[in-house]
Amino acid sequence: MKKTLLLISSIIVIFISCKKNSFITSPDAAINFSMDTLSFDTVFTSTGSVTQSVKIINANNQKINLSEVKLMGGSNSPFKININGASVSDASNIEIDADDSIYVFVSVYVNPTSANLAFILQDSIMVAYNGNTRFIQLQAYGQNAHFLLSRQIMGNTTWVNDLPYVILGGLAVDSGSTLTIQSGCRIYSHANAPIIVDGTLIVQGQKYDSTRVYFQSDRLDQPYASYPAGWPGIYFAPSSKDNVFEFGVVNNAYQAIVVLGPSLDANPKLVLDECIINNSYDAGLLAQQSSIQARNCLITNCGANVELTYGGTYAFSYCTVASYSNEFMSHTNPVLTINNVSSDGTNATYSLSASFDNCIFWGDGSLPDEVSVSKQQTSSAFGVNFNYCLWLEKDNPSNVTATNMLATDPMFDSVNNLSLFYDFHLKASSPAIGAGTISGAPPFDLDGNPRVVGGLTDLGCFQKQ
Repeated sequence: MKKTLLLISSIIVIFISCKKNSFITSPDAAINFSMDTLSFDTVFTSTGSVTQSVKIINANNQKINLSEVKLMGGSNSPFKININGASVSDASNIEIDADDSIYVFVSVYVNPTSANLAFILQDSIMVAYNGNTRFIQLQAYGQNAHFLLSRQIMGNTTWVNDLPYVILGGLAVDSGSTLTIQSGCRIYSHANAPIIVDGTLIVQGQKYDSTRVYFQSDRLDQPYASYPAGWPGIYFAPSSKDNVFEFGVVNNAYQAIVVLGPSLDANPKLVLDECIINNSYDAGLLAQQSSIQARNCLITNCGANVELTYGGTYAFSYCTVASYSNEFMSHTNPVLTINNVSSDGTNATYSLSASFDNCIFWGDGSLPDEVSVSKQQTSSAFGVNFNYCLWLEKDNPSNVTATNMLATDPMFDSVNNLSLFYDFHLKASSPAIGAGTISGAPPFDLDGNPRVVGGLTDLGCFQKQ
């Protein structure tokens, strides 16, 4: 009996040993990672490298063969990996014993002084086995900045121009709170990071390029730096009030600025002075039954540059609104759309008062009319007035008053759709020069240069110097 038991035990041991030394080939085989995302959360203040590790764990009672472990960014990636002691970006046929694991060491090298380096560096490690493909995500901060993860602004807060501000997951300004952003600040938002303002946002830019306040995507590497819809945009909620942008620039958003609901006091809900909105995939400036005052603003190359809907109160002066089709955007919507009716299916109408003085509304000629004004018959007040403006219109829109208008090419300095270079200053021969009103002009233009004092001013956001 003892010999029989010994023989059975030996057979079991041999069977188990053989099984552990054989390979599992089923696609249902399980491997685990010690973490799915490897994050380097150090803020790099100088050139440096940081190393972390992740384990690939064989959770089976048989050996497994990893057909490939690969750093997807290859040799161009800021990340480097070490697999089983070998510094390679791609390794094949890696065996892991049953209930065992291997380490993959990951390092990242960054130079935060590089102007083109993204704030968020990303890559992944592919692990292929038994016909399956899985990924370990890699993420690191590339530049030194204020990193704000799903941040809510409570109370009155001021951002100063010391480091860029990178928004991850979104930024919310609480109702009753004010966020003031001083001149020269740079704000970079991740793809999932809108700025939502329930309170008040004050932007205090100044006229020089280095002192304007910039809002844009956190992808600074090409071609992503030029893509529209790189981040969601800025949204002013119905509870928001007394928002002011001075020399602000909003680039490459999905919807650059959205303003919802009427003003809650005697001030406009949003004041835009000497601001630039450019390259938004959808709306550049979208308002619903709201109140906006805009002066010396340049709104260009958006899916729908300016949309003023559901009625409201609006005053635009010395603004240039223009669009041209390019590799990122097809110009299919008028640069200015105005209506007094809701689009929620109720067809409710609202009072509308809108004035446009000394402005330019232009496009690439793909549309016969660049200004669309729709009036739903209603007893509510309706008044849309254009004075001393230049526009591309085959037929003047109905329901508006238009005086001293031009319908001819404004002759912008440079428009090159292939190289994506646009300069909306006026050529010396532009008909928009000296075509503005005699009085009431602001003291300076979008560049901060003086307007003509006591004489005729130029149309649009730039005064010819």
